[in-house]
Amino acid sequence: MTPDKRKTEARTTAHSSWDKDLDLPDSIAGIPGPGRWLVANYTPTALFSLKTSLATSTVGKTLLIPTPYAIKMALVDAAFRCGYSESDSDGLLRSLVPVTVRIGLGLGAVVTQTFLKVRQQSRDADSLRPYSSTIAYRELAHQHGSWQWAFDLAAADVILVRRLVQLLPHVCYVGKRGSFIQFIGLSRRRELGNDFTQPVQTAASWSPPPRAHIVPLDDFGPEADLDTLNSFTTKRPKRGSHRRFIETIIPIGVVNTGPGFTEYRRE
Repeated sequence: MTPDKRKTEARTTAHSSWDKDLDLPDSIAGIPGPGRWLVANYTPTALFSLKTSLATSTVGKTLLIPTPYAIKMALVDAAFRCGYSESDSDGLLRSLVPVTVRIGLGLGAVVTQTFLKVRQQSRDADSLRPYSSTIAYRELAHQHGSWQWAFDLAAADVILVRRLVQLLPHVCYVGKRGSFIQFIGLSRRRELGNDFTQPVQTAASWSPPPRAHIVPLDDFGPEADLDTLNSFTTKRPKRGSHRRFIETIIPIGVVNTGPGFTEYRRE
């Protein structure tokens, strides 16, 4: 048997053993089983806003939920605040790349739509007038109920699970700054219901609820790393490599609209 084949068989055996552990009632990182999904519960305590990636700085609709990319970056932010070194935070980011994240929604949401007068940096090179006045379109979402973030532990290891259990309680906002959330608790599940998001390409055996809509949600790409994705780098992330977009079924739909608002409900 060649060395490469031995390594492949060892990885397969280790993966099978880990899957078996997830199916047992024993706790992993202090969270009792069974279940491959680690579910973190949060209550939104402020209006939520996170524009789609195709939006401009002045105009753009908000998503109703955070994306897997935003959730994973919130964990990296929590790691820095918990004293992780830059190399450890980068290791956390890389370990999150293969982990699937699905989001469970509350009962409904109301999105307010308004135009605001804002000041933005002027394109003219005038040091006396660095900012100019303009109009911006803004959407903010009020959530009814709590969120559930589910992490697929089948693509993780014990070290990552321990880090998730440590860091998830420290996540206090997601999306744009000011979109505050309150941590409620952790649990594990075998399966997720139809109140969770679902990628379109794997929805063949999954029946979406009566009310739903489809949007592209971003996630880490296979080559994602902290040096490329941090806010202070000069590097430009590449679509498909550092950041990927997944067409996702959001199990909530429009039930009412009016001047300046749109109401969504799950059922």
